[in-house]
Amino acid sequence: MAEALVKKNPGKILCEKCGSVILLENAAVWTEVPDGIFLPAMKTTDGEGAKGYEFWTVSDMFAFENVGFCNTVENIKYLACADCEIGPIGAHILSDKKTFYVSPLRVKHDVPSDGTDTVDDAQPAPCAE
Repeated sequence: MAEALVKKNPGKILCEKCGSVILLENAAVWTEVPDGIFLPAMKTTDGEGAKGYEFWTVSDMFAFENVGFCNTVENIKYLACADCEIGPIGAHILSDKKTFYVSPLRVKHDVPSDGTDTVDDAQPAPCAE
């Protein structure tokens, strides 16, 4: 039986606003969430929120270099940059004590200079400010 390929972040994951390091390289695993997770609009956008279906995930809150928690709504505690407080950049579902989700669309990716791309040769674009 073949094992599933585990895709980790090849470079640092950074705050899109201030550039602080959120996660070091190889700290997170690419995860698809079939039902999605709703993230409210970021402070820097005028839009509504959006449901995300693909995330970088970590199983230990101490894997983060620089993240804080902002609002909790129902069963979801939202993640923000601890330096500039921009967010939400991700979520932690309280009923799942071991999984923290970071949206690839709400952060920047410091891709290694060796040309290695992130998931499936596609670099997610950061949210517009």
